[in-house]
Amino acid sequence: MKNQLSQNTASTVSTLDELAKLADYSLMDGLNCDPEATDNGADHAPRQVFSGHYVPVSPTPIKDPEYVAHSKRFFAELGFADAMAESADFIRMFSGDTSQIPAPMRKIGWATGYALSIYGTEYTQQCPFKTGNGYGDGRAVSVLEAVINGQRWEMQLKGGGRTPYCRGADGRAVLRSSIREFLAQELMHALRVPTTRSLSLYVSKTETVQRPWYSEGSRSENPDRLISEAVAISTRVAPSFLRVGQIELFARRARKNEHSNAMAELEQIVLHLIDREYADVIDTQLTTPEKVVLLAREFRSRLTALVANWVRVGFCQGNFNSDNCAAGGFTLDYGPFGFCDVYNPYYQPWTGGGHHFAFMNQTNAAQRNFGSFCSALRQLLVSHPDALLALDEVQGEFPDVMNTQMATMWAAKLGLGTVNTASDEAQYKVVLSELEALMVQTPVDYTLFFRELSSIPDDIEPLRKSFYTHSTQSKDADAMEQRWAAWLDKWKTLLNSTHNTNAASPRSREEISSQMKRVNPKYILREWFVAPAYQQAAEGDYTLIQELQEVMSQPYAEQSQAMEDKYYRLKPPEFFAVGGLSHMSCSS
Repeated sequence: MKNQLSQNTASTVSTLDELAKLADYSLMDGLNCDPEATDNGADHAPRQVFSGHYVPVSPTPIKDPEYVAHSKRFFAELGFADAMAESADFIRMFSGDTSQIPAPMRKIGWATGYALSIYGTEYTQQCPFKTGNGYGDGRAVSVLEAVINGQRWEMQLKGGGRTPYCRGADGRAVLRSSIREFLAQELMHALRVPTTRSLSLYVSKTETVQRPWYSEGSRSENPDRLISEAVAISTRVAPSFLRVGQIELFARRARKNEHSNAMAELEQIVLHLIDREYADVIDTQLTTPEKVVLLAREFRSRLTALVANWVRVGFCQGNFNSDNCAAGGFTLDYGPFGFCDVYNPYYQPWTGGGHHFAFMNQTNAAQRNFGSFCSALRQLLVSHPDALLALDEVQGEFPDVMNTQMATMWAAKLGLGTVNTASDEAQYKVVLSELEALMVQTPVDYTLFFRELSSIPDDIEPLRKSFYTHSTQSKDADAMEQRWAAWLDKWKTLLNSTHNTNAASPRSREEISSQMKRVNPKYILREWFVAPAYQQAAEGDYTLIQELQEVMSQPYAEQSQAMEDKYYRLKPPEFFAVGGLSHMSCSS
């Protein structure tokens, strides 16, 4: 049996018919359909959805689809043949036409509703009905759940057309934003940051939509013109697309007793979340209250680790509302995201995001989302005071757990070993606080600085590669030079102390450097790399997308000199403050 399983795992899925045999629709089979839904999936106009966990809806295919890209690495993980990505039936399905897919695949997909909380505050005014019953997957349609090599995956078309949650929008994504998300998911996985995955990307050769965007070189905060852009559909894949906002929606209905089945639907969605995302750590034999408390504890662990990883690689989600927070603890939303060039604790790529979602405030935003999650779970524990106390304890410990994750992350970025003594801990805090001040005041490129530091330089000369201002002979410049030199000495002293104290075999400088390079990437997806890729793609040239895929699939590796010269460098001065390169609106 074991050998047979191994053979099955190694086998290749070469056709859509072979993929169809792996279909397994746990959400539609195990949860409640909206009782007001249509039977044929023709449900594309905005309306209120009052109950049920999902709405059956057929995606709207894009016209004249053309292959742009697929993730060769993810295809290999799934056991998919690369050729399948360019086969006619695969393109047809994953560009939105599910009318001819083979059984037991289902011709009708599904969309889900969720609630919105912004920084822990419940909102309904973004819903056109002001009730929250119209908020959910407005342009994302899931079309397949499949168990592949023992792992359940859900495949979702982003840009798959209108659903009841579209709030009057067109349900489309454009090629520009689709390329950004496709490449970002590829990179984040390679960075070892939990994330949704990219499967495929197709563009229409004839269908376009109007979107607000920036004129070339515009320094406007918001888009200053309307442009016509090709529509595209990217398929993103995850164990599930359950969100904190989804759990919130059913908890709000239960709290307000909006219908007779409200509490039962909340319990169903929570238990479904556990089955989909936490079955390996939560025993099915436990009672629901016991499961709920464990769920909160496990999600806390994943969420804090996720945000620490975001900071580690310089990623800012930009819009970390509860509906953009995956309940499985991975990166879900790639709307107004960005990677830091110049280090700024208040870096925020989205013009509408504010400081509350800025780079170094993501830990606080995560705590607010976790609070919303726990508040939703409380509805299931009202008759179980011991479980409520346990949940309160889990929620109350969030700041300490988050701080521990961040301290561990910073220690890894700085190459530090175990901080064993009070003296070392005090020195660690000084080194970190002084470094942050220096990075802001110089200023430095976040990625380049930590990568250069990973070589453990003898002096500050190699670090200058990351500096956006260069020293002159001024008095202030001399003082800054001295501060950097003093900081480097303190860091090296602490580096030696934490690796040598009580160590049976102290690590060599080369070993420490190698360890640092495994957590400090050399390559990240800077917006001024992506813009030429989507501009060329608009003309039908996808070669730069393929090049970025290859470079970003090995973000920690030393690559060719040509790739280093092209992608390992400071942001050019002419790109600062330019719309679409330094900041953007949420439009996509």
